[in-house]
Order: sequence, then C-alpha cells, then structure tokens
Amino acid sequence: MSKTIKVGVISCSGMAQLHMKAVRDNAQAELYMICDTNAEQLEKVAALFGVQRTCTDYRQMLADPEVDAVIIVTPDQTHREISVAALEAGKHVLCEKPMALTLEDCRAMTAAAAKASTKMMIGQICRYTPGFLKAKALIDRGEIGELFFVETEYAHDYAKLAGLSAWRLDPLRHGFLGGGCHAVDLARWIAGNPTEVMAYSNHKMLKDWPTDDCTIAIMKFPNDVIGKVFVSTGCKRDYTMRSVFYGSKGTIITDNTSPCMTVYKDGLGNGESLFEGLPQTHAIPVKYPLDINNHNTYGEFNEFLDCIVNDKPIRTTALEGAYTVSVSLAAVESSKTGRPVAPDYDF
Repeated sequence: MSKTIKVGVISCSGMAQLHMKAVRDNAQAELYMICDTNAEQLEKVAALFGVQRTCTDYRQMLADPEVDAVIIVTPDQTHREISVAALEAGKHVLCEKPMALTLEDCRAMTAAAAKASTKMMIGQICRYTPGFLKAKALIDRGEIGELFFVETEYAHDYAKLAGLSAWRLDPLRHGFLGGGCHAVDLARWIAGNPTEVMAYSNHKMLKDWPTDDCTIAIMKFPNDVIGKVFVSTGCKRDYTMRSVFYGSKGTIITDNTSPCMTVYKDGLGNGESLFEGLPQTHAIPVKYPLDINNHNTYGEFNEFLDCIVNDKPIRTTALEGAYTVSVSLAAVESSKTGRPVAPDYDF
C-alpha cells in the first residue's frame, strides 16, 4: 500500500492535538478530518491545524469512505461504542488508554478487533517513551542479568483536573485504572502478565472524588519475578513515572521526565575505590542521556501507520489493552476486599 493514509481524530482535547501533530508531521499520512462535540473548540482546532473537514458526530466521520483510520481520544467511557463502530465501518483504529473501564467492554472490543479486517492499536504510550524503550532493550539483551524485581509508579496531582471534564469523576474510573494503567502496562511489558495481585489503598487527598487516590499493588509475575506498582493521583509533587528494574547483574533506574537514566552493573569500576582507604563495594552508576518525550505520539503513530501500510502485526493489540485493564481492575478489587486477586485473561 503506497497511498496516503487519511486519518480522522475524534476529540479536540490537548492530548488529541498531540495526536494531530503526529499525523500532520508524517509524510505518508493526512489529517483529513477532526471531530468534537464542542463546536467552538472544533472550529478553533480546525483553524489551528488547517483542517477543512469537521464534524460534531463521530458517525459522520465513520460514514466517510475517504477516512482510512481513526484515532479515538474521547473519554474512556465511550471507547467501546466508538471503537466497535469504527472497526465495523472498516476503519483502522488507534484507541487511547485505558482501553475501557470494564472487562465487559474490553471483551466487546477484542471480539470486534478479532472479527475486523482492519487493525486496532491501544495507545499504551509508555512503550514509546525513550527511557522505557532503552530499559526494555537492556533487559531483553541480558545487560542486568536475570530480572527478579520490578517497581513502577504513576505519581500525578489530579486536584485541578476534575474541572476540565466530569468524566474523570466516574466511580468506574478508579485512579489505578485511569492513570495508573500506564505503570501497570509498563510492568507487564517488562515482566509479563502477573498471576496474582494484592493491593492496599486509601483516600486522603482527593476527598471529594469518588474513588481512593493512593494505591500500592504487589504482584507475582512469571519466572518468579515479583513487583510493585504505586499509583497516586493526589500527591504533591511533579508528575513522574519513576521505574526501577532489578536484575542479578545490575539495576536500571529511569522515568519519563528526566534527561538521563541510571544503570548500575556488577563489575563496573573494576573494584577500584572512589575514596582512599575505603573499599569499592557497589557498582559505579552510569548515567545515559535520553530524550524527554513522555507523550511520544510521534513514535506511537509512526508505528501504527507502518503496521497499516506494510501490513505488520500490531504490538499493543486489543488483547494487550484488555490485559492491562484486567490487572488494574484486579488491584482495585483486591484493595476493596483485602484479598489477593488473580487477573482474568480470558478474552
């Protein structure tokens, strides 16, 4: 396939505009149409990006035979309805995370994706963050030996975000799922699907929100790897997804907002002491420079387009999205019941 891929973006939010920039900057794609229920915002963003075709109902976009692919950046509650309709209309779909808020919706979406002749990608954007990409590559080639513990976090202050739209206040959109799915997906990507989740949570920061705002989940992964995922949506600090990966030969510390990652490796320094008279007992940390790109819509969209144009398999498939939702919901359930929960991977 050598034709230009015509793309429609559903939503004109700030995140949607990052997707629009990624489409606009790809020579093999055209930002063909945009959609938003807010006509004023739609007009403003259309002028900003020079888009001639607009609509306030996504169905109009799906009915246009010129549209090859759609990017869905709408509230999570709408993902099932729009994704299934888009797949049934013969469109390729890139749907933002979390895939959905319930396992029922995930099953409907995975079934539609399996039946469709087009491709579906879930926007697990942390898999395109430079620091996490580098960490994954180092771990996969054995640079830190055998993995034994993974630690990821999603720390963000939502205190002023509720006013942007009430959809974040849906009781189904628990912080561990809505934002924390980033950290969960990263842990899954590195260590595999956890077999058991045990979680604790409290509700001390966003007291007028309907769900707990701080959760810590302990997970059992394949190959006897254990891990921890920490999510806070009310903490008073800069946004971060600091992550640490421990192996038998070294440790990687990285995040999505810093210009470097730190790697400790057994044997670095050759046993030399940094201070006279004191033995060298730890590996010397090596800092590697990184690009800061914590919402790399460019990398994500470029891969999506490459899969469409060259008929390659999608890596962040509907199933991958569903597994991340399932693990997140297992943590929420465990925090409520006080019992360990085995995630459901039957999709």
